Amino acid sequence: MTIDEIHRLLPHRYPFALVDRIIEYVPGVRAVGIKNVTFNEPHFQGHFPDRPIMPGVLIVEAMAQVGGIVLTQMEEMRGGLFVFAGIDKVRFRRQVVPGDQLVMRVELLWVKKRRFGKMQAQAEVDGQLAAEGELMFSLVD
Repeated sequence: MTIDEIHRLLPHRYPFALVDRIIEYVPGVRAVGIKNVTFNEPHFQGHFPDRPIMPGVLIVEAMAQVGGIVLTQMEEMRGGLFVFAGIDKVRFRRQVVPGDQLVMRVELLWVKKRRFGKMQAQAEVDGQLAAEGELMFSLVD
């Protein structure tokens, strides 16, 4: 999926659109997305001026946006907005810095009552695990 296709599915826009491309997608199961980390992103001005590091919360948000691609494509889940309902077992394994390409793999674990979903997410840079965790979503009208 291109950035235009992603924007048709997700409501996020600059500076909070954190997925540049979807490179793999299995409907209702999983998606793999890419975030090209660049020095000119606004958060690097203050995080940190002399040593830019992508904030962990933005890595988690980027993984969640890839998860949103899976959820928004499910027929029974269309037409609503997904928000975080929980974030569990998140661990950061390496820093993500400008010039890195973040590859995010997100797999749907379950959906309950068309209102909640849980996903397993991982983010890697150059084949090294950068972050991982479980993300829970809720559908709001």
